[in-house]
Amino acid sequence: MEIGLYTFADLTRDATGAAPSFAKRMGEVLGAARLADDVGLSVFGVGEHHRLDMAAASPAVVLAAIGAATRSIRLTSTVTILPTLDPVRVYQDFATLDLVSGGRAEITVGRGAFIESFALFGVDLADYDAVFAEKLDLLMKLDASERVTWSGKYRTPLEDAEISPRPAKGRLPVWIGVGGTPESAVRAGKLGLPLTLANITQPPAKFAPQIEAYRQAGKEVGHDAAALKVAIAGHLYVEKDSQKARDTFYPHYAAYFREHAVKGKYAMEVSREEFDKRAGPDGPLYVGSPQEIIDKIGKAKGLFRHDRYLGQMDLGGIPFAKVADATELLAHEVMPRVG
Repeated sequence: MEIGLYTFADLTRDATGAAPSFAKRMGEVLGAARLADDVGLSVFGVGEHHRLDMAAASPAVVLAAIGAATRSIRLTSTVTILPTLDPVRVYQDFATLDLVSGGRAEITVGRGAFIESFALFGVDLADYDAVFAEKLDLLMKLDASERVTWSGKYRTPLEDAEISPRPAKGRLPVWIGVGGTPESAVRAGKLGLPLTLANITQPPAKFAPQIEAYRQAGKEVGHDAAALKVAIAGHLYVEKDSQKARDTFYPHYAAYFREHAVKGKYAMEVSREEFDKRAGPDGPLYVGSPQEIIDKIGKAKGLFRHDRYLGQMDLGGIPFAKVADATELLAHEVMPRVG
């Protein structure tokens, strides 16, 4: 199984009320990615937000900097909010990233769990799903051919348009990122695209039927089962001692939800009791000793038969040194035992 990390580069205030600078957080992101590459993790992802409490608004730009400073780790967005972006520019950006990184780029596209980018880029939220479906169709055509003729409702048509540059190996892997909407998973299956399920608050078992529906939808239209890959994404932290891991991570986890989810549907004050419940065997939170993380990945494997696990650990102002130690444990003590 592939194991990787992702980040939203949140800017969380410390005990004095001061938040880190954009430059400091970006430096930490680059450092985390270089370390992930050095220790042999499989994937590093960068999310997209358009708010003053998040430092990463342009995943392709950040990933290009990472690509130039790393050797082998795959690089993906987590996610690219496709309804509010132009697919041609998205494709060009990630094809450029692919060339900079020597063929390591992926795109994970989604509708977006937060809505700040819709007003910012002048997209009507009422057209949320239809715009996504149309732009995804165009993105796939851009990936399939270096000249594209296309027309739709929400974007000007293309007539034998030259799409440059082309990726190092001719095509870019395009994943669909989904949350709790079964219809999104079924769409991914019908298109034969790999799927990333993000879950940060719900019992994982709740989503097992959704993943099965994804595979069934792909099978019914004749897609190769090997193409229907699944990734699971959520919050992660690991220390040698389980209790220490929970004690270390909880204040940062609670701060993350308190400060950064307030503009979205996950806003809440997370109690220690709720945190420990989520970190339990049937919860979505991967926090504990290496063995606990191994066990939890194994249990999820029984539910989802997934190919990739992505963890977000650099959140809520947790010190970079803690993230670095946890990354090394993940690579050296967890990853070799969950393949």
